[in-house]
Amino acid sequence: MSLKRLSEELDFKINLKLNKVIKEVGEITVRSSLIDYAYLVSDSILETQVKLIDEINKNQDLFYTSARGVNELNIIISSSVSDLVDEIFKNEKRTHKVGNLSSITVKLPKANVTTPGVFYYIFQQLAWEGVIIQEVISTTNEFTIIVHDDQIDTAFRVIKELKNKED
Repeated sequence: MSLKRLSEELDFKINLKLNKVIKEVGEITVRSSLIDYAYLVSDSILETQVKLIDEINKNQDLFYTSARGVNELNIIISSSVSDLVDEIFKNEKRTHKVGNLSSITVKLPKANVTTPGVFYYIFQQLAWEGVIIQEVISTTNEFTIIVHDDQIDTAFRVIKELKNKED
């Protein structure tokens, strides 16, 4: 019985902290006209990526993010430079290229890193609404989800409603 009470008390404390973090979500930024690329990791992939970064650094209005896993490098970038990406990465092994994407970037409060379940709760709400997430990119205090253009309105609504949710 005492374990049950302890469990309920712990659940209450976690949920209270989670709700506080969700309410303190900051700016939500939406971007459109994006393309998602994935390339196999190779001996030259980072040098190739540096060439791309050198080129796109000249234009601060572009959207660009990347993540490198063990076996693949992922790049999400404004579709206006897709020809540039194709040219620079022509000698790399591309595994996919998906267009007609949009992003939602959410600024998180600092407490997100000490609160269990923040991402789970947000992604659970998106899944319940049928939102298919193409990619997720995160830093310590923000995360970006990439969705197909036809789902951006639903995804934005869900995240906005979470932020404005009454207890």
